Formats: sequence, structure tokens, C-alpha cells
Amino acid sequence: MLLQPYRVLDLSDERGQLCGQILADLGADVVIAEPPGGSSARRIGPFRTRGDGTTPGIEDSLYWWAYNRNKRGITLDLTTMACQERLRRLVRSADVLIESFEPGYLDRLGLGYRDLSALNPRLVMVSITPFGQDGPKAGWAATDLTALAASHTLLLTGDDDRPPLRLSLPQAFLHASAEGAVGALLALAARERDGLGQHVDASAQTAAMMATQCMVLQAGWGEQVLGRMAGGLKLGPIRLRFIYPCKDGHVSVTFLFGTAIGPFTRRLMHWMYEEGFIDAATRDKDWLNYTVLLLTGQEPLSELQRCIAAIERFTLSKTKEELFHEALRRGLLIVPVSTTADLLRSEQLNARQYWTPVRHEELAEPVRYPGPFATFSATPIRYRLRAPRLGEHDAEVEREWAVVPAPATAAPHGSGTSLPLEGVKVLDFTWVMVGPIGVRYLADYGATVVHVESSTRIDTARTLQPFKNGQPGPERSGLYANVNAGKLGITLNLATAEGREVARRLAAWADVVVESFSPKAMRAWGLDYASLRAVNPRLIMMSTCLNGQTGPHAMLAGFGTMGAALAGFVELAGWPDRSPAGPFGAYTDYVAPKFIAAALLAALDHRRRTGEGQYIDLSP
Repeated sequence: MLLQPYRVLDLSDERGQLCGQILADLGADVVIAEPPGGSSARRIGPFRTRGDGTTPGIEDSLYWWAYNRNKRGITLDLTTMACQERLRRLVRSADVLIESFEPGYLDRLGLGYRDLSALNPRLVMVSITPFGQDGPKAGWAATDLTALAASHTLLLTGDDDRPPLRLSLPQAFLHASAEGAVGALLALAARERDGLGQHVDASAQTAAMMATQCMVLQAGWGEQVLGRMAGGLKLGPIRLRFIYPCKDGHVSVTFLFGTAIGPFTRRLMHWMYEEGFIDAATRDKDWLNYTVLLLTGQEPLSELQRCIAAIERFTLSKTKEELFHEALRRGLLIVPVSTTADLLRSEQLNARQYWTPVRHEELAEPVRYPGPFATFSATPIRYRLRAPRLGEHDAEVEREWAVVPAPATAAPHGSGTSLPLEGVKVLDFTWVMVGPIGVRYLADYGATVVHVESSTRIDTARTLQPFKNGQPGPERSGLYANVNAGKLGITLNLATAEGREVARRLAAWADVVVESFSPKAMRAWGLDYASLRAVNPRLIMMSTCLNGQTGPHAMLAGFGTMGAALAGFVELAGWPDRSPAGPFGAYTDYVAPKFIAAALLAALDHRRRTGEGQYIDLSP
């Protein structure tokens, strides 16, 4: 297991428990401490239905099960002196402590970071709060909803003629919890340099800002404000839809333009023409330059709306399955808006054995859980434990954690001011958003990242807003600048032997290679993991494409808007009398980067201790 040597004490409630779960899935020994009456997360539904018809209790919360697998559980009443002293004993043995109390609460008990780090200078403490540990809003009362509203994401979600919408499942603290896990791993990397722990401060407001797709930069970049439009985009007078009705539900259709996406739109129009839904003139529009035609007035907006109406008539003539399977065959950007039932019977998820049975001793049959967030070739994620029953491991943890592990024998190096990933070398073949954001974490903390582009096919991120002063251009995109900050950049044409040879030399230099092409691309270029490992046996390589590297739908090309639809997010927002609104934009591109960073950091930690590289397949 990647993080097997580490002990994590989790004091959080529902606002922070995903943080501990990520570390637990990656192999850390995570112990969640609850008050005697049980965590408030145990009172969040849905609840399993008991076979005897009795009312579900605190051991029946599916929410608790979902965010606390792979953890052991103890009870700890921090209002008593005895339990405060017990916490101090546990802290002496811990590598990481996670908490989600209001700022200052632990300090008032004499259990704040300064107090606990005096007992264990190597302790990494992760605090997850609505607005952070300091600043004018640190003490404000907040819910997941208000933290999300403060992040700017609500303003972008829903219909423009009605109030903003949130997803029906809380999201802000999940963003913060995942950021907390990445922060913990970065702090552990820093500890290897100077031998000291540190305090990681994760704010739900700032963590959720990633879900604005960099539109939070609009004012600073002098860009016009993006309007709210359910299931689509509204920029000035231009309104583009992504969600369309069909015979048995809804589908996501990426109807966009430009050199990267225009060819997909052109193929869609050819299919619609074959089926009699449009004429030849509509089929043959200049879909590569259509945005320019709209912005310059050469193409009236009424014509855009006519095309959108034709797409709706077309999708209404078919089922989700008919549209999706033909899209796979023709290479189109159409996917179903998945319901929970769709996810359970998904050909792709079942082929990848995603749904994972977990044994609950008190139940007759195993419970099916969502599967691991990534596939690791050398250290696969295992679901070792179901969520703990209240106080289940009190005696066991007390006995085991009484033995304080010896600190690492390697002498700390660095000045204490060097960044934790200095010396790590990363070759970044990713593009658009999800991969570049995930790799940016490494660049931010000192890694040398070389971002590879092609001069023959511009990165789509360069064509996305916000643009400086509202003027498009490949060097003016705030989104591109944001997700690739801190990186070096080169252009390589991997279609040539010369370009591939340079890529191989760079892979021999790198510690980490990350790519987001379709599954066949790196193999076709001789740049797949097996080939690169031959020149660099210690290499860590990650592939992150929409559906992963295996399964019947692995070759589906796509973007985070489609990922959100496939993953079931789009169904979670909207009005009963309208089509699903979904979250704003490419939602999986805002969620997956935190897991990308956590997976890479854990793999680097494992390699530091074992010398072993590996291959990671992460499907957003």
C-alpha cells in the first residue's frame, strides 16, 4: 500500500471526512475519533432499510459508510480532561491529524497546532473550515451552501431567469477535504526535507473556486461577465446548450466550434443531414470558424438558435443508448445524462469492475461501493475495512498507537525554506483543464514541470475564456495561464520520429510522466508505460482520459461537461418543470485534479521509500 507507514488521526465531521478517506484508500492507517454519541455524519441519510422493519440507527447511514471506509474508529470526548490527555497520547504517535472544528476551538482546549506540535514536532495538522483559520470571515457561521455561494460557483449555476442553484448533494466541503488530502501529502513531503510537520489550512470557499472554470478571474482580466445558463453557456448574446432531451431522458451534446471541437460538430451535422433533420447548407457551415462568424455578425444569432432547435428535434427522435452508441461509432461528443440506475448498469463501469463489494459482518450480503478512484499497477487500492461501528477499535488503537514509531532514519535536508518537491521532474503531456490543473499542484510546490504542446494543434485551453480585456488570442487566455502557471513549455510534433525521440529523452530525465490522450495514442507513438519504463525503470506514469484505459467506451473522446453527465452530476441540479441544469461547466475537471495530485504525491512517497515506480490509470 502506498501510504502504509503513516498514521492519521481523523477528528473531523462530515465537513472533512473525505480527506481521511483519500489517505485511507491510499493505504494510511486512519483512525476516526467520534464523540460518545457518534459523529454527526452518522445522522445524514440516506439510510439502509432494515430487513426487520425497525427504524434505522446511527450504524445504518450510507453517508457514514461512504466516507469512512478503510478507517478504524474510536470514541473521544474532548470536553473531558481524560480524553484530552488521551488525544495527546495518540498525537505523539500520529503523522497527520485532521480536524474540522471552528477556528480557535482546539486552541481553547489547549489542543491547537502549537500545543500538539510541541508534543510531536513532526505532526502535520490539516484544518478544514468554511473560510480558513484567519481573516475577517474566519469566525462566520456557515453551511456548505453559504461556502459555495461565497466561492462564485452558485452565481454560474442554474437558469438566468430564476435564482441560482446548487447540486442536491453538498459539494463545497468535499472540495476542501480533497484539497486537505493533497495538502497533507505535500506537508509529508516537506517533512522529509526538514523533519518538521506543519499546519495545513483548507478553506471550502477557496477550494470550491476551482469549480468556476477560472471565470472567477473575469473582473481581474477585464473580461465580460459570463451569464448563468442551465446546462450550457451564455456569453453576451451568444447562448449555447449542452443538455438536450431525448426519448427516455437527456443527453449531453458538446455543440462547440474551433479547430479542436469543430470537427466533432461537423460530423454531428453530417449525421443529422443523413437523417433528414437539416439541409446541406446547414451541414456545410464553417464549423471551425463559427465563433468568429457569430462574433463578427457574419452569421446571425437567429441562425445559431435554428441549429440548436434542429439538434433538439434530432435528439428527441432517439433514446440515450441509440445516441451514445452511434456517437461512439462516429466519433461524436454525445453522452447520456446518467441516472443512478444508469451508473449501476453502465457497461464501462462494470467492465472495469468499478463497483466493489465490501463485506459487512452484520449483513448477509456484501455491500456494493463505488470503486477506487485510480488503478495503480504496483500498489492497487484495496477496500480493507468497512466503515467502523461506534467505538469499535478503542482498545485495539490504544494498544497499537501506544508504541510511538521511530522517525525516519534519513537525515533531513534542505533549509526549511525550500519547496517540498524541489528536484522532482515532471513531463506533462496533458491539455485543456483536468490534467494541467492536477500537475500544477506539483509545479506550485517546487517540481520542474515541462508542459508539452503541439504547434500543429493548439491546446483547447488557449481558446477558452476569460481573455485579457475580452480579446481572444492564444497568449491571452486566463484559463490557460492559470492552469499552467509555474511550468516550462515546449512544442513537439509527436507525429514525427524526431519529436518522439525528444519525448523519450525527456521521459528518461523525468520522475513523473502525465498524459491525457486517448488510450491508443501513446502506444501508437511508442510512448506507453512499457516503452518508457524500459528507458526509466523508476518512472511514475499517469494516464488520465475521460473513461480510463480499458473497457468498451475507453476510446470515447470528451471533456468535463461530458464527464459530469456520465458521472451523474447533471441530474443533481435543476427545476422539476425543466431539463436538468447540472453543475456549471466541465465539473469533473474541477474534481479530478485533486485526486490526480494525491495519487502522484502518494506514488512519489512510495517510490522514495521503495525505489519502485508504477503506472496509474485515473478516469475523471
